[in-house]
Amino acid sequence: MTNPLYDRLFAPLAGHHRPLLSLADDTAITGAQFLAMIHRAAGALRAFGVGAGDRVAAQVEKTPEALALYGAAIAAGAVFLPLNTAYTVAEVGYFVGDAKPRLLIAAPARAQALASVAAEHGARLAALGVGGRGDDHCAAGGSGLDGVVADFSASSARQSDSFVVAHRGADDLAALLYTSGTTGRSKGAMLSHANLLSNAEALVREWRFAENDTLLHALPIFHTHGLFVATNVVLLGGASMIFLPGFDLDAMLRLLPRATVLMGVPTFYTRLLDDPRFDRAAAAHMRLFVSGSAPLLAETHQAFEARTGHRILERYGMTETNMNTSNPYDGERRAGTVGPPLPGVEIRVTGPADGAPLPAGDTGMVEVRGPNVFKGYWNMPEKTREEFRDDGFFITGDLGRFDADGYLVLVGRQKDLIITGGFNVYPKEVELLLDEQPGVLESAVIGVPHPDFGEAVMAVIVPQPGARLDPDALDGVLRQHLARYKQPKAIELVEELPRNTMGKVQKNILRERFGDRFRIATPSPGSDMAGARGELT
Repeated sequence: MTNPLYDRLFAPLAGHHRPLLSLADDTAITGAQFLAMIHRAAGALRAFGVGAGDRVAAQVEKTPEALALYGAAIAAGAVFLPLNTAYTVAEVGYFVGDAKPRLLIAAPARAQALASVAAEHGARLAALGVGGRGDDHCAAGGSGLDGVVADFSASSARQSDSFVVAHRGADDLAALLYTSGTTGRSKGAMLSHANLLSNAEALVREWRFAENDTLLHALPIFHTHGLFVATNVVLLGGASMIFLPGFDLDAMLRLLPRATVLMGVPTFYTRLLDDPRFDRAAAAHMRLFVSGSAPLLAETHQAFEARTGHRILERYGMTETNMNTSNPYDGERRAGTVGPPLPGVEIRVTGPADGAPLPAGDTGMVEVRGPNVFKGYWNMPEKTREEFRDDGFFITGDLGRFDADGYLVLVGRQKDLIITGGFNVYPKEVELLLDEQPGVLESAVIGVPHPDFGEAVMAVIVPQPGARLDPDALDGVLRQHLARYKQPKAIELVEELPRNTMGKVQKNILRERFGDRFRIATPSPGSDMAGARGELT
């Protein structure tokens, strides 16, 4: 029987006796051993009643056993739903209530807290112990604490190393990933076997992955970047990885000499650059550095090249599409761009108002069509119809433009577009100018309510360590380079910008924090403030 992802990613591990996963404690798991882990976990899924098409939700720490859950769900024909380990019980409750998984697998420390969630939505609940062992939260033998929490690790240990793989087609669902939901209800993106496999095939070719590659993997595996980009590319390319629980600077520097490729978020690279041990010699043997999940500052790109001689390869992807574009492996990697579309992926930039294609150089809505684009949103047919054009292009919500050579430049999210006094302001344009100024580490430009203009442009700036920034001086620079309507009406200095787990700046939090910046207090009748207006800055 056929099962596209299993056949291409996992089946080739049979008889693979080279290390596939090298761990932080210097132990290793061979490909054959990992496949046996997958088969045992798949057997446990079946023992818990999971069948083809059922959802399996997992909120577990990053371990080899957790990664094997992904392979096990694919082998069993299930739909894998990884959940951010930072989600609260209430947040997990929303996802479980929406996706209706047959089984919810939790870290032992969270299992009891999630018992009510599982019970409310009719899901079985099991705990996955770190290192493949249950702990005191779970009774041995799978009976579970008070009969509520079963021990998934113990159940796996009782299963066979072989497994009869479920038949699945290319269009069958393989995974359900929920968007961040920062502007409303979080949406479940339905990703098929063909979606994930086509993207992995393109990336293996474009990034030249081969058996002699070793990826230094410090990304979370509840997200597209760490699970479907990093892991799928390694497996399809026959490569191996150093599998770390997370980003630890000392561990990264210690293990970097054993790697050939690093995939990371921009924070990885800024932290490496902050350490004098990370020099040209430390990176000399590396083949490739890839950055994604959040914009990479041009300043970081340039500083990294100056320090190491390597130009970081930046690419662009989404939960709904996996990867869409990539700077070239061979060719110019341009700072501030995410490169041309991947082979087989079509991208156009359209006018937000009428959807008409725009010429190179004009900023508009980024739309994507290709085998990587998801099947739609789970339980949201109307939302799915809203987000797709009649000709199959997906409206990403990202704003961008193509340069003359076909490189895509992203300027922000449509929801971040600022409309002030009837004029459009793209935050990225202002941020790039601010980030170039001496003493500025990074910036975020947002729109906040304003009584006269509807929205006002506001800049939130993080100074470099030890720098003393003068907002008035910054304002003077901006006045020289930007039209008046683009100039921030307020500049705030902060110690750091709020970020999600993948390093993206959470502008919704900044808008909430500074939303009252220009609100005018209602004066009492007869007071000196009656009829006064807020002073514009």
